Amino acid sequence: MRLSKSLTFICLTLFSLTFAFAQQDFQGKAYYSSKTSVDMDQWGGREMSPERKKMIMDRMKSFLEKTYTLTFNKTESTYKEEEQLEAPGQGRGFGGMMSSFTAGEQYKNVKDNQMLQEQEFFGKQFLIKDSLPKLEWEMTGETKQIGQYMCMKATTMKAVDKNDWTSMRRRGGDKEKKEDDADKEGVEKTADTTKTVSTNLLDEIEVPKEIEVTAWYTMQIPVNQGPGEYWGLPGLILEVNADKTTILCSKIVLNPEEKEEIKVPSKGKEVTREEYSDIVTKKTEEMREMYGGRSGRGGKRGR
Repeated sequence: MRLSKSLTFICLTLFSLTFAFAQQDFQGKAYYSSKTSVDMDQWGGREMSPERKKMIMDRMKSFLEKTYTLTFNKTESTYKEEEQLEAPGQGRGFGGMMSSFTAGEQYKNVKDNQMLQEQEFFGKQFLIKDSLPKLEWEMTGETKQIGQYMCMKATTMKAVDKNDWTSMRRRGGDKEKKEDDADKEGVEKTADTTKTVSTNLLDEIEVPKEIEVTAWYTMQIPVNQGPGEYWGLPGLILEVNADKTTILCSKIVLNPEEKEEIKVPSKGKEVTREEYSDIVTKKTEEMREMYGGRSGRGGKRGR
């Protein structure tokens, strides 16, 4: 009896979804939460007081935890961050700098193989125009339930932009952590020596060339769309695990009463992804020269 009811529910769900997708003006909205983890121990967290560590994490929260809305039809989508109030002090210093490294509104067109992104960077407006990223997905056969949707797992290796802050890590951070676990006193001496060699935090940052990405998609919504730059699967992507970032869909609305026009972005100076990356790199080098040596003096605070 229970099996019969379950089959009836599944059939009715699939029928309603198929009917919704078949409509000429089909549109959907998917709501995502994104969370990026940070290993504070790699950035001197082991030498900080708990109060100092908590204060830094609280200030970083608005950049590490975000919410987005994906508005999509059969071929197009826009991915926008939901606006949130800034905590006191986030508009200046670290907060102002990090906002320039946060991705702006993204537009994808799977039919035309096109991706556009409006991006503000240190007061200048850019329109990044490029083809969709090539993602060679491998199906694993694994399944799991996300809400009312049955999802399937796929994985791929993705090249990482050299300025992608979500994948940045301290150069040799894992090695230092192991050494600290083995001999804390010895690492303290190494840390002191390192300070005399380089006091610029930017010199200690590295980004991996590629990362493994795991996606969970549902064929109950047969569109080649997903959050951010992710796409190319035979169903809507509901969850992404990419390095230190997890993106999870919390709500889906199909054919909302008030449909939103999916507009092609047009504001800003048009550049390719590679050209924009070079602009960011140049600015980073300027900051390296401007703030060189300051991180060493600030590193002793809050101990």
